[in-house]
Parts: sequence; C-alpha cells; structure tokens
Amino acid sequence: MDGQSHGHDSHAALRTRFTGQLLTPGDSGYDDVRRVWNGMHDRRPTLIARCLSAADVSAAVRYAGAAGIPVTVRGGGHNVAGTAVADDALMIDLSLMRGVSVDPAAELADAEGGCLLGDLDAATTPHGLACPAGVVSHTGLAGLALGGGYGWLARKWGLTCDHILAAQVVLADGSIVRASPDEHADLLWGLRGGGGNFGIVTRFRLRLRQVGTVHHQVGVYSLAEAAQALATYRVFAENQHPDMHAVGCLKVAGRQDWIPRSLWDQPALFLTAVWLGAPEQGPEAASALFDKAEPAGSRSRQLTYAELQALGDHGEPHGNRYFTKSCYLEDLTPEAVIAILASAQDVRSPLSSIDFEYLRGEITSVPDAASAFPRREAPYIYTASAQWKDPSQDAGNIAWTRSSVAQLELWHYGGAYVNYVQDEAATKVREVYREDRYDKLTALKAEYDPTNVLRSNQNIEPARAE
Repeated sequence: MDGQSHGHDSHAALRTRFTGQLLTPGDSGYDDVRRVWNGMHDRRPTLIARCLSAADVSAAVRYAGAAGIPVTVRGGGHNVAGTAVADDALMIDLSLMRGVSVDPAAELADAEGGCLLGDLDAATTPHGLACPAGVVSHTGLAGLALGGGYGWLARKWGLTCDHILAAQVVLADGSIVRASPDEHADLLWGLRGGGGNFGIVTRFRLRLRQVGTVHHQVGVYSLAEAAQALATYRVFAENQHPDMHAVGCLKVAGRQDWIPRSLWDQPALFLTAVWLGAPEQGPEAASALFDKAEPAGSRSRQLTYAELQALGDHGEPHGNRYFTKSCYLEDLTPEAVIAILASAQDVRSPLSSIDFEYLRGEITSVPDAASAFPRREAPYIYTASAQWKDPSQDAGNIAWTRSSVAQLELWHYGGAYVNYVQDEAATKVREVYREDRYDKLTALKAEYDPTNVLRSNQNIEPARAE
C-alpha cells in the first residue's frame, strides 16, 4: 500500500485490506492517473484504488458498497465515452494489472484485466500467435473484448469476445468467481459482447490464432476519384478471400513521401488491403482492388502482426478530444457514397476521420445465440470519429459526427457497435441488443448485479421482479 495516503482516515476501512495504491485529490500522481484517453472527460474521483490483484478489486468493491460511493472501472481508459472516470466516485483502476502468460503449445493466453492490446501482442507474437483484437495498441483489452472487438483478424477468425474461453470476475458484492463453460456459463455468455455490466474481469483466458508476417498495401485517392474507387471497393470487399481484410478511411492526407503533393492537407480516400495468408501472395491478392481502382499514390510492404497493430497509434494520441458515432450499413450504394463523401468534405477538424469496412466472414460463423454480441450479420460498419484539441470547437465537431451518421439513415442496418455507444439514452442500448437479447441481459444483470453497482458503462439495468 502506498504510504502517501496514510493520512486519509476516511478510507481507513479499505486501507487495512488493500495491497495496491490509494490516491485521493491532492496526492502526488492523482491527476495523472485520473486522466483517460479522451481529453473531453476531465473528472475527479473521490478515491482511486490502484489494484494489484482480484483481492484488491474485491476489497474496493465491498468498501464502495458499504460507504455508498459510486463505482467506475478503468482498464485501459480508452473508451470514447469516458466511462472509466466519474466525479465523486471510486475509480477501481486495473492499469497496474498488465501481466500476460502464454502457453504456445495450447495456443492460449492468460491476460490480466488492465492489459493493453500492445501488452497482449508483445507476449503472443514472438510465438507466431495473436488474439484477434482492435487496431490501436494502446486500447484496453477488457473494454474492447467485453463489447465485441473488431480488428484486422475479425473476418478470418472472429471477434475478440469470441476468443474469451474463461474469465476471473469480481462481482458487484465483492465475491470472486470463474466464468467458463462449466462454471457460471450464463455469465460467460454475457461477457462475450454484453459490455462491462455484470462484473469486473481481472483475468481473461484467451484462445490464440497463428498469425505471421502480413502484406499491407494502401492507396490514396482524391475526393474527385473516390466515388469510382469506392464502387470498386464495394465489389472487391463483398467477394474478398477470407485471408483478405480491406478497409476504407476518409481523412485529411498527411505529407508522407508516397502521397502526391497535390493531396497534402486535403480530404482524401485511403483504401487499405491486409493479406493474412502467405505474404508473397499479397500483391496478387490486392491487385483485384488496386489494378481496377488505380490510386494516385500507394505504399506496399510486409509487416509483423505487432507492427500492423501499432500503425494507428500515432493517429489517436492520449489527451485529444474525441467524439465518435457508428452505425451498421445495409450496403455501400452510389447514393450512400455521395452522402459519405459530402461528410468528408465538410469535416471540421484535420484530425477527424471516417472509417468503414465490410464485415461478415467468420464473424457470422458463431451462432447468434452463442454470445451476447448483437448484429453479427451486419454487412458494413461505418464510424465517424471527430478528433480536435480546442474545447471551443466541441459543438461543431460533435455536430459533424452526429450528422455524418444521421445522413446515412436510409441505408442503416439497425443497431450500433456497443463500444461506440456514447451519449445516447438507455433506449439506444435496448435497440443495439434487440428485444429478446436485451431481456436475457437484464435477467443476467439481476442475477449478478441486482442493485446496478456497475452502471458507469453502456448500461443494462437489472430486470425488475414481477
């Protein structure tokens, strides 16, 4: 336990059972620890419990319950909605719990609840293994996995939540249980895509996949060329090989030497093709896209999986202001493309982006009833991510993000990616999960967290007894 907190007598009951570090306002390090990735959320917890074990998490949960203090949980702190931190709450901080152990022969990993994706990749990739996960290495594993987990490997191997084989979970009453197919199987079902509603995961057991060097190719197009390029992308993406994952991004072009100077600092379309099969086959596999939609500039290379995972890190730094909206799309029709390109042209910040990709593949191979994750069959996901630095520009950037998704309403598939549900009413969460799945989740919540202790998330309230 950290000695600098010994004077805070109001927390003495927790201090006697806690082996980690307790921080209160005014303590050295408090301001650094309370900060999360999204700089929009500048909140001040009454206490930060920096846990070292599941026993620490249990002690903090029990203390909060006895003291009547609201609880938030910080894994990686990357959630765009800032749910890891709240004013006048107890933040249960897992960021010191980042251990990963790998069993290469069994292709399994055990990862603690505070791990970042980069921690997991660093442990698994030396063995030629990886767990499918997101595309920014400083994302927290727990938040991503509990809400789904799209990424480069999703079409080939499925979502991150599909790779949760078991979990150690601290429940809202402080008890510690193991969720697996043999113990608390209903809880394991909820952890696979139901969000952070049912308990605090302090350790994941994850299935790993064999992943080696990948072929990565990106092409850039002016907005004038983008509609034609996206028509080609649509055909290519909907027929791509399981070893291919092609994505699109609209953003302001940087000044890299492979990008034509005429596109520097201008909104542009980027198409990226990642080939997960034999690397030498990558150029030919990507040619069906880039030969038919010839880019103004392109870059082709081979990367390790860990290098691929870190490519997006510089574009989403800690401390900037972020606001994100997503939706699923039925199709990438020419009319939808016109609306998307208009949104790109109207972007308010040079740091913002629009991302979209064709999904399906192995995502749809998991039976719909086998996990809490909804909308597996959605064809496309579309995400508008505003990023800026000046608080005076909040309103304009938030409005741009909302408008970007709203103007595609005619092509909405329904629902949204739960990890990007940010400021909507509870009715949005119900819409995301659909009625039958939502009812099952509320029953699960009533079993494992009947008083809704874990409510600082995209919350599912417990079902009320009749």
